Amino acid sequence: MRHGNSGRKFGRNTSHRRAMFRNLAANLVLHERIETTDAKAKELRRVAERLITRAMRLGEVAYTTQDKLSDADKARRLHAQRLVAAYLPRFGTRVEKGGETKKVDLVEKVFVELAKRFKGREGGYTRIIKFGPRRGDNAPISLIEFVGALESKDGGADETKSQAKTTSKKSSKKATAAAPTEGGASTT
Repeated sequence: MRHGNSGRKFGRNTSHRRAMFRNLAANLVLHERIETTDAKAKELRRVAERLITRAMRLGEVAYTTQDKLSDADKARRLHAQRLVAAYLPRFGTRVEKGGETKKVDLVEKVFVELAKRFKGREGGYTRIIKFGPRRGDNAPISLIEFVGALESKDGGADETKSQAKTTSKKSSKKATAAAPTEGGASTT
């Protein structure tokens, strides 16, 4: 029986499983959304939310510039950054639209961007969207992403903004089309 044994094993030993989740967490922080199996996404949620909570517990110290912090706050931030860096790789590379690669400091991104974005949130920093079975092996596939407005230049944020713009344009066209008829003037 598996009483009290939380977490999935994925048929891997401890070091292999830890390396897998380090890489998945690094890619999630870097790209802010990744596609993986349902089970891995559910376990990755636990890992990613703990990393962000570590930064969130510092409050504004997490994303305040170094020159404005006291020595005690600098020490607290450094300690939390080292704990997060013990799990996440320090740097990740991302390919930009022009084909050039950009080096991103993942620990700094957790503390500066993500902690600032989730400032008033009590938890639930990730969302899992189920896609359905994968074609090759019929494994259930999911998209795991950070909630909130994505500030990256991927399609996700642009799609939601463009959808909002098109709906506002449609509503404004309806309002302008309805306005002359309400005024009593006929269009015929």
